[in-house]
Amino acid sequence: MNKIGFILFLLTIGFISCKNSEKEVDKLEIVKKYYEVLDKSNVSGIETLLTDSLLTRETEYDYEQTFSKKEYVEWLKWDSVFDPTYKILEIDQENGFVKAKISKTDKRISFLHKEPIVTNQVIRFENDKIISIETTKYVIFNDSVFVKTRDGLINWIDKIHPELNGFIHDQTKNGGMKYLKAIELYENKK
Repeated sequence: MNKIGFILFLLTIGFISCKNSEKEVDKLEIVKKYYEVLDKSNVSGIETLLTDSLLTRETEYDYEQTFSKKEYVEWLKWDSVFDPTYKILEIDQENGFVKAKISKTDKRISFLHKEPIVTNQVIRFENDKIISIETTKYVIFNDSVFVKTRDGLINWIDKIHPELNGFIHDQTKNGGMKYLKAIELYENKK
């Protein structure tokens, strides 16, 4: 009887281990789907991946913002204007959260930064939905190039095209269109 009990015990442990590894794969798949949704600017696809609110944090810049799901959808519409490309360079799960190295480029980043921005991110979950995304490190980000280019754009727009003022802070689709227009006008100035 002890042999049978021991075998049942081992089978039970094996079954529980398989169930736990399935959960780990699920979180990795959720994160992969999240970045795929961002890459394709799939506004309707984002809602099933997030909790009712999403905390975004940037550790190096001591910045955080909490979005309602509706606000995050608006941000995604803004982001989509710039035709983004998100790439997962590395991804791993640890202790119920996912760590990822992400590359992002788009028309805005290409103009301001001249190359993709690469970050390390930690994605946390609540009930198998994303509750927070923390950018823990900017692996590739030239702050001085970004700020100099952005400030040059803002100053030029303020003087030459004041009708576009405020584009930098308007993270709606309309604000994104103004941002894109500002870049286009600035690049084509004579």
